[in-house]
Amino acid sequence: MSTEHEHLAWFKSSYSGSGGGDCVEVAMPPAAVHVRDSKVPHGPVLAFAATEWTTFVRHVRELTLHAPESGLAMASLLS
Repeated sequence: MSTEHEHLAWFKSSYSGSGGGDCVEVAMPPAAVHVRDSKVPHGPVLAFAATEWTTFVRHVRELTLHAPESGLAMASLLS
């Protein structure tokens, strides 16, 4: 993989814990939002326009409000 994303400040939800579970990490430089698998930090990175990411987060939060038990894991990712 290219090293072009190594300089980004990656973070994951505080709800992820330290158990090494299935988590994603997010980096938000000015041009786009980048998402990667926390278990494979040098693997593929998805990039989204800020507006696309905002829409995604809004929809996940709405889903969580309407079905809290099914959206709990996804909501913790966004916290």
